[in-house]
Amino acid sequence: MTHALNFVWNPSQGIDLGFFVIRFYSLMFVIAFGLGWYIMKNIFERENESLEKLDSLFIWIVLSTLIGARLGHVLFYDWEYFRNHLLEIFLPFRFTPTFEFTGYQGLASHGAAISIIIAMYYFSKKIMKKPLLWILDRIVIPVSSGAIFVRLGNFFNSEIVGKETTSTFGVRFVRDQFSPSDAVNVTHLSTPKEAYHAIATNPKFADLLQQVPAKHPAQLYEAFCYLFVFVILFFLYWKTDAREKSGYLLGIFLVLLWTIRFVVEYVKESQGGFESALGLFSTGQWLSIPFILIGLYLIFAAEKPVHL
Repeated sequence: MTHALNFVWNPSQGIDLGFFVIRFYSLMFVIAFGLGWYIMKNIFERENESLEKLDSLFIWIVLSTLIGARLGHVLFYDWEYFRNHLLEIFLPFRFTPTFEFTGYQGLASHGAAISIIIAMYYFSKKIMKKPLLWILDRIVIPVSSGAIFVRLGNFFNSEIVGKETTSTFGVRFVRDQFSPSDAVNVTHLSTPKEAYHAIATNPKFADLLQQVPAKHPAQLYEAFCYLFVFVILFFLYWKTDAREKSGYLLGIFLVLLWTIRFVVEYVKESQGGFESALGLFSTGQWLSIPFILIGLYLIFAAEKPVHL
């Protein structure tokens, strides 16, 4: 055995209540939105803003996030498929080769970011009656916290995995190699001790496990780094006068979060998209560059009122 067996990841899909299964991926989204609402509640109270506006903001954020993330995946990563299956963009079903419930499996953070900015433009004008950058400077705090849980959800789903590695950080994503039904038959083990015990007592499992290469847990790398983004933004808002500089917090968010995304892309497996046409960088990296540049501009221009 090699140290690459140090972590085997094949969790159940959720919490089985008997009559209903709470999927971990969905649970992470609920936590992300719930925590985001709580953070914005405290911000609104500090800014003496009506909590009725907060309820509207929550609806706008949820809808724009989900719609934007879905359309972002379709347009940036898998248009060649969806151009011939337009109904599947909006419906959680696959009609060919047979009818199948698939859920909304493709969500792209770049699409969510663009959609949120567009939605906040209308929200700031129609409801908040404040400049766009005022609301964006504040929502980036809960958005950065939400990004942590979204990546944890990806980890539970064994999606957006990294490239193969022989390092001690390697994770064997069983569900990356086997279908959910087949993976259940392999094991639900998730610790080194349990994995080694199963290998010693079940030769069939040992043979199957050898088919699963160790890969970088890119989702956890991002989640860990996003935690620092959240802490930095939280500190700047509550402990400094950064919130008075229009666009400054948004700029910090864009530079930090998308730089992290750019760097982690180097250890990720290809997600597809247009990278084969442009070369040099992955699709995720190309899409991150404009956000980083805009963020740098906002940081350096933050001493002056900026209106987009």
